[in-house]
Amino acid sequence: MNQPILVAGLGLSGIQAAALMIKTGQSVILYDGNDKKDPEEILRQLLGLLGEENREKVEKTEVILGELPDSVVSAVTECVISPGISLEVPFAVKLKEAGVKIISEIELAWRMEKGTVIGITGTNGKTTTTTLVGDIMRAYLGKERAFTTGNIGLPYAEEVLKTAPDSVTTIELSSFQLESIDTFRPHVSAILNITPDHLNRHHTMECYASVKERIIENADSSDVIVLNYEDERLRAFGESGILPKVVWFSGLRELPEGYFLSDGVLYRQTGGKKEKLLRTDEVNLVGRCNYENILAAIAITEAMGVPGELILGTVRNFRAVPHRIEFTREFKGVRYYNDSKGTNPDAAIQAIRAMDCPTVLIGGGYDKGSEYDEWIEEFGDKIKLLILLGQTREKIAECAKKHGFNNIIFVESMEEAVRTAYENAAPGEAVLLSPACASWGMFDNYEQRGDIFKQLVNSLE
Repeated sequence: MNQPILVAGLGLSGIQAAALMIKTGQSVILYDGNDKKDPEEILRQLLGLLGEENREKVEKTEVILGELPDSVVSAVTECVISPGISLEVPFAVKLKEAGVKIISEIELAWRMEKGTVIGITGTNGKTTTTTLVGDIMRAYLGKERAFTTGNIGLPYAEEVLKTAPDSVTTIELSSFQLESIDTFRPHVSAILNITPDHLNRHHTMECYASVKERIIENADSSDVIVLNYEDERLRAFGESGILPKVVWFSGLRELPEGYFLSDGVLYRQTGGKKEKLLRTDEVNLVGRCNYENILAAIAITEAMGVPGELILGTVRNFRAVPHRIEFTREFKGVRYYNDSKGTNPDAAIQAIRAMDCPTVLIGGGYDKGSEYDEWIEEFGDKIKLLILLGQTREKIAECAKKHGFNNIIFVESMEEAVRTAYENAAPGEAVLLSPACASWGMFDNYEQRGDIFKQLVNSLE
């Protein structure tokens, strides 16, 4: 029997990784540090993915909870680790010290990929850009040959066995997923931006940036990397002699080569020829951050050989991704926007920039070690009231007062936040949920936080 692979972290990606390995004849050991999980429920989930024909294999699968035994460490040479688990936790350190290779579910699935891969990362804009690129590729290839996976919510392991030599998989990649790749190699990649985030895990910006840059670790001159010219780190990275061809985009200036925004128009300039692509008023997204996402998506898909008119037609019909500056409702002259995906200060800055009227802002949440000065400085005359909830509310309020912003209200729940916003917003103004913080502690994830906000807004009467 083949040597088992350890799967550590039994959430969605871990169970899918285990199912993929069992489907392809690999034996696994399942492990989770949470000893309160139910082993029978874990196996039921696995059986649900594999079907009754694999019941015997599932029933023979070992599940270990709590402390990882030394006997298991010595029995494996490879571990597929959940992206939510730090490589610094004791069991991961123990595995590394024993010479066990730790890989991500992304790396595992990549080894079984038959087609071409597009990889998209960055601190902000990943989900919107990945979704738009995925839509363009489906319009070009058809849904049977175009897949969209990764950090966007659908594990790569769930889709990879459907791939074929002529298929394209678009993958949204977090720093946590890129941290444990080995041979993973997208043909076209993009790094949209790098701003402070997840420093409680990566500790320094240098470490965080280097993990993002691993997306081209295995690339050569036949590959392409799309980069944001306005990000100083990425500009230096792109000009450092990296192997893949660099394609630039900018939301602030005309580029002699690349894709850019100027006076409300998106352009491509190459070989001295400047070509108008479309006007910003032709699309359904708002804000410079989203126009940059569109520029990146156009650059990516043109590098994949997709015809321009098909790309632009898809862009014109594309609507905001849920939870990313998502228009929710206009009620009594006030517009409500859900930007729950704004889980760090830079993302929340982009949402503020997209507002074109006085705005009541709902913020706060789990503390990822972020600093809020630049976010507060962006308020200007646009933010009229800051409503704060969650673990970070005192930290944010202290920062806001340091910058001279004092119109702050603390609340205990999202329901109280929405009611307070409703009571303080006047016709012609906006209410924006853009927390600048993660959702953990009060909510399971940013999707749940945004959904609750939308439900509460739509129930106002």
